[in-house]
Amino acid sequence: MTEHSIIWIALGILVISFLYSSVGHAGASGYIAVMSLLGVAAAEIKPVALVLNILVASVGTWQYWRAGHFRWQLFWPFAVLSIPLAFLGGYINLPVRIFKTLVGLVLLVSAVRFLSKPGEEPEPVPPSLPVAIGTGGALGFLAGLTGTGGGIFLTPAIIIFRWAKVKTASAVSALFILVNSVAGLLGNFGATRKFPTFAWALLVCALIGGASGSYFGSHRFPQAVIKRLLAIVLIIAGFKLILT
Repeated sequence: MTEHSIIWIALGILVISFLYSSVGHAGASGYIAVMSLLGVAAAEIKPVALVLNILVASVGTWQYWRAGHFRWQLFWPFAVLSIPLAFLGGYINLPVRIFKTLVGLVLLVSAVRFLSKPGEEPEPVPPSLPVAIGTGGALGFLAGLTGTGGGIFLTPAIIIFRWAKVKTASAVSALFILVNSVAGLLGNFGATRKFPTFAWALLVCALIGGASGSYFGSHRFPQAVIKRLLAIVLIIAGFKLILT
């Protein structure tokens, strides 16, 4: 990969992290979209996305915990099986064609989230222990395979099934992304013994973009417009992965 390409990828990560954080998201699917559109090899997308997840999810976990939205009783059943299965998913390197199709579908699902409108919050009812453990395990494995952390699926699942309110769902998902990203990255490194060196520059860009976006976004930007722009990026990248 050329220095010129790395600069464009870094700028893309900076912009995406800024936009995602301005609407309260970590940005894993956006980072994958940027790297896919700018020609990063499939084998490098997963570890880079996972390490970016670790950074942004750490910040998000701390913020939600300080704000009092995190609920350990809801989190641990999702996490107990997801962590070893995320490690397994990270260890497995799918054939390029299958990986691209799977990640492309993840990006399209992510785009739907940005296009949907939130409804009223009903009174939550926590899931049963077997349901939570099974759901967490499946999403952890998918997280490790794709490098997304799993939160892109856990948050809507918690909200759709009325297991918790939105802020609690986001708090639980932030730590879910963090632990699964760590497990997935360890599994991937165990299988490949490689880590793309250009990822360190991207970490700096993600930190700058995320910090500034979270500061300005909630008060100064039209979030509905930003969400639609992000959805367009994800749709383009998703179809590019699936069709090429």
